[in-house]
Amino acid sequence: MRRSLKGDGGAWVNLYVDRFLDYMAAERGVAANTLSAYRNDLGQLTEFLEQQSPRSSNVWRTADPQTITAYIIHLHDRGYSGTTRARKVASARSLFGFLVEEDVISEDPMENVKSPRTGRSLPKALAIEEIESLMDAAEGDTYEASRDRAMLELLYATGMRVSELTSLDLADIDLPQGFVRCFGKSAKERLVPIHPQAADVLRDYLEQGRPRLKSKTSGEALFLNQRGARLTRQGLWLILKRVALRAGITVKITPHMLRHSFATHLLRGGAPLRHVQELLGHASITTTQVYTHLTSEHVRTEYQNSHPRA
Repeated sequence: MRRSLKGDGGAWVNLYVDRFLDYMAAERGVAANTLSAYRNDLGQLTEFLEQQSPRSSNVWRTADPQTITAYIIHLHDRGYSGTTRARKVASARSLFGFLVEEDVISEDPMENVKSPRTGRSLPKALAIEEIESLMDAAEGDTYEASRDRAMLELLYATGMRVSELTSLDLADIDLPQGFVRCFGKSAKERLVPIHPQAADVLRDYLEQGRPRLKSKTSGEALFLNQRGARLTRQGLWLILKRVALRAGITVKITPHMLRHSFATHLLRGGAPLRHVQELLGHASITTTQVYTHLTSEHVRTEYQNSHPRA
């Protein structure tokens, strides 16, 4: 039996879902099995929105991008596969588009929210103990060792991409202020803080290591190879592989694992997802969400503490 519409927010929610399903059947000719999947997906969305805004008379009007982001994380926490999550998000996107067309809501909260990627696996995050072993193994009394330790410390301290690190120039480092400037995808500039330990190691390289590696072809490049030219991505990967072997790390290690470890360890430590997004240089927070598979409890806590209706 359908609940009374008057004064019952949940019934209004069901009304709009029913109207959407009627539209999909009559106007779009959607098959019965697809309608059943829509009903299941949107029922789950409805339940989540009602839990987030229990006092709202119409949760569709109070849903915002933050709420949708929390819903996507919720789906991940429930253990759904990437394909299933993508389908459920697509169902929600279709419904919100319908609600905009029907003037039920004025803005689509999913307009700038990307669907979960399917079939994508991220490299394993190193344990903190493995990071420490890696840094210790990079130590040495040679100029190359000074460079290697500085590169690895900077990668883990900032979460920079390998291409961003190898393209750094001297002017991009501000040790007194504790910042590094890097240029990400589409040449988007961002400033990333450097913690004191990484700054000290980098200062040592600038004072002791780089002057001895420098040649006439060095230009303003920050990290140099043995010939004094700018270090390449391939050169950095070989250095990391060699250091990891000395550290006794048996898993296949890549430079991106340091970026992944940076994000994972920050989130485990309670850093807000939005802050990690900025540090990584992600245009969309949905991209950053792939780093939360081990840290969803921290993300949920931050969301509940910050969202006005949580």
